[in-house]
Amino acid sequence: MTAAHPTRRTVLGGLAAGAAGAALVGSAGAASAATAPPLTAAGKRWVAATLAGMTLEEKVGQLFVQYVYGPTATTADDRNTALYGVATAREAIRKYHLGGVIYFAWSDNVGGGPQQVAGLSNGLQRAALSAGAKVPLTLTIDQEQGIVTRIGPPATQFPGSMALGAGRSTADARTAARITGRELRAMGLTTDAAPDADVNVNPLNPVIGVRSFGSDPTLVSRMVTAQVGGYQQDAGISATAKHFPGHGDTATDSHTGFPVITHTKAQWETIDAPPFRAAVAADIDMIMTAHIQFPSLDASGDPATLSQPILTGLLRDELGYDGVVITDSLEMQGVRDLYGDPEVAVRALLAGVDHLLMTPSVDASFHAVLDAVGSGRLPMADLDAKVTRILSLKHRRGVVASPYVHPGAVMTVVGTPSHLATADAVSRRTTTLVRNDDGVLPLAVSGKKVLVTGYGVTTTATLGTALGGHGATTTVLSTGTAPTDATIQSAVDAAAGQDAVVVSSYKVSAYPAQKTLVDRLRATGVPVVVVAVNDPYDVAYLGDAPTYLAAYSYSPVALTAAAAVVAGAVNPSGRLPVVVPVAGDPTQTLYPFGYGLHY
Repeated sequence: MTAAHPTRRTVLGGLAAGAAGAALVGSAGAASAATAPPLTAAGKRWVAATLAGMTLEEKVGQLFVQYVYGPTATTADDRNTALYGVATAREAIRKYHLGGVIYFAWSDNVGGGPQQVAGLSNGLQRAALSAGAKVPLTLTIDQEQGIVTRIGPPATQFPGSMALGAGRSTADARTAARITGRELRAMGLTTDAAPDADVNVNPLNPVIGVRSFGSDPTLVSRMVTAQVGGYQQDAGISATAKHFPGHGDTATDSHTGFPVITHTKAQWETIDAPPFRAAVAADIDMIMTAHIQFPSLDASGDPATLSQPILTGLLRDELGYDGVVITDSLEMQGVRDLYGDPEVAVRALLAGVDHLLMTPSVDASFHAVLDAVGSGRLPMADLDAKVTRILSLKHRRGVVASPYVHPGAVMTVVGTPSHLATADAVSRRTTTLVRNDDGVLPLAVSGKKVLVTGYGVTTTATLGTALGGHGATTTVLSTGTAPTDATIQSAVDAAAGQDAVVVSSYKVSAYPAQKTLVDRLRATGVPVVVVAVNDPYDVAYLGDAPTYLAAYSYSPVALTAAAAVVAGAVNPSGRLPVVVPVAGDPTQTLYPFGYGLHY
């Protein structure tokens, strides 16, 4: 299968279908725009006084949002020493006057549960407020939900953007953002790096996929607006639309390569721009850049993150955005190919960026920015404008007035029974039944023996447990993404004597042995149900497999919902939020936008 550009042809045609499908988008309620709280007179005085009292180093430090290692602000970690020259997060914040910190599991920030996260947040804020200009931090996390979820249970989980797109409910999208945002704020987080505003028009997209709400700009725009309202207006934290100017049509992962988007300016206006225009109209607090080359918008060959025509010409001037612009991670290869890390930091600021996210060579980049200001390459007036935007946002979002949270009260907000029940209800409205050719579904599993196999140890176990909750006796056998002949034979052997087989699939286009698994299981004569736990496009690569569900996520709530659909406890109501093209022929549509079966 070629990794060329299949989707402009497929989805530009599909956009016509999307226009018809747009009537479906708001069927469960429209979302109002999220008006950002204005900066009060007191806030303006605080910003002006704080800026006037800051040293050059403190101003430059506000531009940097970095990760730090450790579950507390005072945990000594050799990885901090390697990156910052000091052992603890507290020392790193003070040394570089950091404007923000982003949390990850791999940096040991979130593994101890919600109360540990709250304690870390308080400790980091104390470090920032006990020195120098005493400016609180922006504390950020990528909690998109679905496949990009940094904080797991007991925090409430949702199935992710494309699942919400399948559900078509802007009310549900807003609810998911409101609950996610309130739980993050209870743990001390001030910003979620969500929602994803990319329009996923490339089925082979390796980095966006189900992180997008879908392939129709109208659908994505409405969902983005809804989630901005949930995060900002309802939960009181900053939302971040990403990845500008649009990362939805690429077959290259910008984490490891340098994608090129070949859309014309007219196509950008039609496909990529609408969700970002919607985010701007909703007064979104932050917009994140993409490390992509977009020749029709800037012919220089620079990535959008370093492009003045894109970030200032398009985002600031044409779209009228006056909020904070933050880069995607500057550790990603897509932005590091052309220039060294220190020069990347300076060029991003010159292009129109305010926040530099995850600069890999911190000391060198910090001093490169200082030198750029000292030489006049980065005018002091521009630096002051960037810092003013950052300080203003911190004040407007209440971080200045209330930088700390109460760890003892965290669990009265995070993962409450009400939140969990709502997440289950939302998830049950997202599963899409794409094929039921033999009428196998709904499957009366109570008292039946069911083999659960396919992708993922945790995924198959979760599906097995969920089906067991409907009365099935389940056997669970994970076969992974690329099952060997021996593994496939084991699954075939395990199917003997079963009443049904449920197979979880994951990116079959990249891992075609999963088709062999499904074919061999079907040959046993036992009814086979495929549940796609990531991209809905798997159906195009599974031949004539007659029974196929799209769950859009391997999140437990999505799998539980899919199991309820299999068992007939839920009538599937999700509709495809993307066009599914024929495998190997992207000019042909296999399933159109809006397709979905019901019982």
